[in-house]
Amino acid sequence: MVSRFLSALTLIAAFAAPATTLAAESTPVHQLRIYEIFDNNKTAFHDRFRDHAARIMAKYDFQIVAMWESKFENRTEFVYLLQWPDEATMTDRWAKFMADEEWARIKRETSEKDGKFVGAIEDRALTLVPYSPQRELLKKPASR
Repeated sequence: MVSRFLSALTLIAAFAAPATTLAAESTPVHQLRIYEIFDNNKTAFHDRFRDHAARIMAKYDFQIVAMWESKFENRTEFVYLLQWPDEATMTDRWAKFMADEEWARIKRETSEKDGKFVGAIEDRALTLVPYSPQRELLKKPASR
């Protein structure tokens, strides 16, 4: 009886330890998106992103961390940071968003009305370095 208990305990420990270690080391992937936007229709761009893109992105579990506007090399840019559980999820959700029929219709209609909204697009996946303060923040439970 004791021997069966010890065998079962050993098996549980063997399977549980790697999962615990993996979960503790698992950190999200951040994605930095930078869009060149145009001053002549900047307000329309922001309206479309706020009212439509962000809403449709939420449908596909996009987690937008922050959004900014920037001036860089005589360009106006819309910059935003996303957080994903991993790169596979990021790739999958972007494919679903880009295939969304409502988003395709909204892009077409707003572009016909207000012109081209986005010029160059920069896209970067960011992984935390081991000494990033963000690693400690991610371990703490979120307060709401």
